Amino acid sequence: MHEFDEEIDSLAAKILEYSLIRLKKDPPLDGPWSYEELYSEVGETITAKGLGGDKALDIFKHVLAQACISTDHPRYLAFIPSAPTESATLFDLVVGASALYGGSWLEGAGAVFAENQALRWLSDLADFPSSSGGVFVQGGTIGNLSALVAARHGARAKYPGVKRWVIAASSQAHSSIKSAADVMDVEVLIIPTDKNEKMQASTTAFEIDKYHQANPDHRVFAVVATAGSTNLGIIDDLKGVGQIANERGIWYHIDGAYGLAALASPRSKALFSGIELADSFIVDPHKWLFAPFDACALIYKDPEIARGAHTQHAGYLETLDSGQWNPSDYAIHLTRRVRGLPFWFSLATHGTNKYAESMDKTMDLARASAELIKEHPNLELLMEPELSIVAFRRKGWQASDYQRWSDKLLLDQIGFVTPSSHQGEPILRFAIVNPWTSITDIKVILATL
Repeated sequence: MHEFDEEIDSLAAKILEYSLIRLKKDPPLDGPWSYEELYSEVGETITAKGLGGDKALDIFKHVLAQACISTDHPRYLAFIPSAPTESATLFDLVVGASALYGGSWLEGAGAVFAENQALRWLSDLADFPSSSGGVFVQGGTIGNLSALVAARHGARAKYPGVKRWVIAASSQAHSSIKSAADVMDVEVLIIPTDKNEKMQASTTAFEIDKYHQANPDHRVFAVVATAGSTNLGIIDDLKGVGQIANERGIWYHIDGAYGLAALASPRSKALFSGIELADSFIVDPHKWLFAPFDACALIYKDPEIARGAHTQHAGYLETLDSGQWNPSDYAIHLTRRVRGLPFWFSLATHGTNKYAESMDKTMDLARASAELIKEHPNLELLMEPELSIVAFRRKGWQASDYQRWSDKLLLDQIGFVTPSSHQGEPILRFAIVNPWTSITDIKVILATL
């Protein structure tokens, strides 16, 4: 099992062949099978004597893979898709084959060095100081949670008498903020948004000050703004909210899991004015920065606060306390894959200009799609796209109509677009992050409406 013999050599060739074919050909859309359908096809795959590599690969190729929706398909426009570059995907194979550990400088210095260069590029885009730093974590949920844990750690040192800690976030904040609050056993102060669903500075300041006056032994320890909401792509008043957070000595965190990727384009960077005021931010390269799952970049302006919050202590870990940069010290994890390396390799291979071009291409397509929707007799555009999410309604439809349409669209292998909701009403949305998606793809889907 741990020898590279002739059988494994043959299996390796078949796995690499499958991988290359998958990269070279247009991705299939496919779709979910029921448990009963899957079990009837494959039965029990975990056996005492094993199936053999050829049989296991055959099951994956012809059954399991076909029961998954390909997130890189150009008409996968639901949720937030993924569109990794070929170079990033290929290097993911290298990472898997190299048995690299990314938790400490001692064990993974070269890999950590490369990851940190990719993080530095993101930090520079945000105009963070050279002393800033961070780590790649699983996804936005862990990134947000880790940043908020660091924020509370810093606040505890400054305000030791507080009895209850509070996060301030808008009603449009990602679901992971509420999840983080539940895990941390803290409260969430919901900040009402304006008519455009944006979190504004004046309302944020008013709500925080009012809360502190009414609850003198409670304290808001973090304000969370959103740079590109998942549902509609809305960007909060980052500068104004940052200013009021800074004035009050409150940690300012920006959740840019989807939207902050657009910092890569000079054309759209101005949309994020105020990010330089943040104490931390996240952005997911596996969303709109063309890396494979899973990779969220978490960056701190003062990483020493995060290190104080997250460093684990044990006798066997003392040898790592040498002053070197250990990624395990900056988030809720110890063991970690070097998940930022495929992103680094793609950046190093193609250069940052290519990223800017791809960003502009997808945002241009979003605007063109919005125009097609406005011209469509059955559709209503919800709002002009600020980034690359296009939200709209189908006139006369109820929630069940949207779901039936979505199910049929996938069943017919035309595309994958799931219903969402806005202010209690069902809507549809295109999340356009894949440079392979074309205006023709959009037209094909709209023709079904």
